[in-house]
Amino acid sequence: MSKTPRPTDAELAILRVLWQLGPSTVRQVHDMLLLRTGRERPTAYTTALKLLQIMTEKGLVRRDETDRTHIYHPRLTEEQTQRQLIRDLVDRAFGGSSSKLVLQALASKRASSDELAEIRRMLERGKESGQASGKEIDREVRDERD
Repeated sequence: MSKTPRPTDAELAILRVLWQLGPSTVRQVHDMLLLRTGRERPTAYTTALKLLQIMTEKGLVRRDETDRTHIYHPRLTEEQTQRQLIRDLVDRAFGGSSSKLVLQALASKRASSDELAEIRRMLERGKESGQASGKEIDREVRDERD
């Protein structure tokens, strides 16, 4: 499978709508964008249509043209897109170091006790499967909690 291009902010907003609603028409996407933004100058219907056409060309969504009203489906799940964006961020901003990314994320915003517990569970699962050498991250998580 070829790499899907990184979505722009506007494209991500549309993808969030599709992940929430499921396969949708341009009208449904446009209406949800209006509800979410609440701006004085709302996004035009034609802008949503053009973005969906571009996203189809880029391979971010697929268009079902069986009926008169076209239905748009995201090509990747929300989790797949998030992983792709994180991989790109780790490579570009952190020199490929996942631990640097996690440490910066924890330093920039205090994690709740529930979030820290979830991070610990993920680290343990990673250690058990041999995917993580989480000592440094685990130590930082403990320090953040204290």
